[in-house]
Amino acid sequence: MNRKRLGKGWIMALAMLLVWCGPVRAAEDVPAGEGTVSMQAAADQAGPVTLRIEGDSTLNNGGTIRVQGQAPAGKPVFLEVWADAHQVRASRFDGEPDPKTGVRPYIFYLTERMPAYFKIFVPITMQDKIDAEKKKGRKWSMSNIIKELGAESAFNVPAAAPVRAYQSSFMASVIGSRGQLISDKPNRKVAMQLTKARFRDLDKVVAAQVDLKPNGSFTADIVLRSGIAPGAYKIVAHVDKDSASAPATFTNTIAFPTVYLNNAGTSMNLVYPFLLSLAVTIFGVLMGAGGGFILNPLLVTLFPLLPHTVVAGTVTPTVLFSQGSGIYNYSRINFISWKLGVGIGLAMLAGGFIGPKLTEMISLTQFTFAFGWILLVLAALMLWQTTPGYLAKNKKEQAILKEYKKRAQEAATKK
Repeated sequence: MNRKRLGKGWIMALAMLLVWCGPVRAAEDVPAGEGTVSMQAAADQAGPVTLRIEGDSTLNNGGTIRVQGQAPAGKPVFLEVWADAHQVRASRFDGEPDPKTGVRPYIFYLTERMPAYFKIFVPITMQDKIDAEKKKGRKWSMSNIIKELGAESAFNVPAAAPVRAYQSSFMASVIGSRGQLISDKPNRKVAMQLTKARFRDLDKVVAAQVDLKPNGSFTADIVLRSGIAPGAYKIVAHVDKDSASAPATFTNTIAFPTVYLNNAGTSMNLVYPFLLSLAVTIFGVLMGAGGGFILNPLLVTLFPLLPHTVVAGTVTPTVLFSQGSGIYNYSRINFISWKLGVGIGLAMLAGGFIGPKLTEMISLTQFTFAFGWILLVLAALMLWQTTPGYLAKNKKEQAILKEYKKRAQEAATKK
């Protein structure tokens, strides 16, 4: 009897030891962090969530990747897809009044770690929720659509990116400063706002393409647009914050004349902007400019994947080519007043210092609104100068200009 009792005692002690050690060992297996569960840890815990790519895993400047997998029955599946090889800058200036206090925060948010491509694919049964958010137009909210879809578990990569926050002011902008750095930590709420600021359209960050069956199996045709970044991409299937699949990887390739623009986070066929710039420059130089003021809004309109900040920054130095050849040819026929040019140039030097910082802090809507009004005013002035009444009042000036042109051309011919 004593032996039986002793045996039962050893068995109970061993069972208690196993029960007690189990959780301890499981806790040791999870790496220390800041209270967040990594996607790989979630994948290890999930077990039943699987994902694999069917067919070819290499795309040529976009295309369709078909995936299938298995998840617990009765739960929605969200696919998080992102460019793993390329990251870009995303920024946002918060100048809107606080709904509660009415105070404008004037905070500039910036991250250098936004994936060049990011999109969440949800079950096709949730299309109506996406359509409802689309009806808000430009006022759609990344945080609101994720909440409505219940896709919080699939917003991980942008949320992990460090975000620098600067307390800005008007004087800081004037002297070319972003302001005082007040934070440089990841911020999930701000990351959602930056995601909208970077990709702009709801269709670029959310799509209903997951066909989910009652038994938990699912398939999805992931359509990736042309013009995305080359390199490796990853897909993770999420069920909830504790259940996710291991990442599946595919590759996107591009070939010349399509090139990848690193700071724009997009690929582009160079033939189209080349032909557009050729036509614009011809007419721009005729009006005494490099054509940048025409090329800028055209690029923003015709190539919406290009951020307006990159367009503004790129057009400025490229105008040097047309301006250089224009200066040479105008100087040959003596059409340049260097004294006036230097005076104007000093003012433009100051404006060129302030302008880039202001461009960084405004949205595309504000940029196109301001640029549109400037072009309308310039067009109205040029149209007014061609009216018969204006020309009649300036007959004398026109005669002098005609004579001046004649003498300048004769002088150029003699040389």
